[in-house]
Amino acid sequence: MSVLAEVIDDLVTGSRILAAEGICDAFGHVSARHPDRDDRFLLARAQPPELVEHDDIMEFELDGTPVGDDGRKPFLERFIHGALYAAREDVRSVVHSHSHSVIPFTVTEAKLRPLLHSSAVLGKDVPVWDAQTTFGDTNLLISSNEMGEDFADVLDSGTCALMRGHGSTVVGRSVREAVYTAVYLEVNAKLQISASSLGEIKHLTDGEIDLIQSRLADAKPGEGYDRAWQFWCRRAGMAHTYAGSDT
Repeated sequence: MSVLAEVIDDLVTGSRILAAEGICDAFGHVSARHPDRDDRFLLARAQPPELVEHDDIMEFELDGTPVGDDGRKPFLERFIHGALYAAREDVRSVVHSHSHSVIPFTVTEAKLRPLLHSSAVLGKDVPVWDAQTTFGDTNLLISSNEMGEDFADVLDSGTCALMRGHGSTVVGRSVREAVYTAVYLEVNAKLQISASSLGEIKHLTDGEIDLIQSRLADAKPGEGYDRAWQFWCRRAGMAHTYAGSDT
């Protein structure tokens, strides 16, 4: 199987996983940088993630223009993906979602910070992007390259950023890493809301975050992203796609 075919497989499976884990409902999307063209990315046509099939994957220029004569309806917010690939050479995959537990942290002063070891992938700072800061009143959707670039500036070199009254976007060095981060962003948000009712929270230290991220970066077979992907594949009814290693 070619590298391109493997990436498309992971996009389809990742879409199903995000739906099965409640990160995406009818909306949200996962993309990957084209493995042979750094100036292009792959993203499904506009439809619910749970329904994504191989033939739904489209190819885009970094400015969001579909490649070739593909006349299918693309996601409006494809500009999130293109802007991040343009801004960050290290980014190989992007997940945008509207998972519910994250939203309160986009509209209050409460700062989302990793408290669970699996959530160390969120990094030391999770900024909030507010469309109104630069663009005034909008529909809160990133519907242009200008908005995408503004969001990329807020994300900067981080792993994830929240979006006021909207959702969140995470990046990764693979589809599997980005999906893992999106899932544990929601898990951490839910746990933080629950823990806040009990008293002061002891979050992960910067040193703990560094050590946990280093272990995950080793990508050892049967650990981290790999083990989570295998587990989520079965829960999403996609066990037949599991290849046993990170893509």
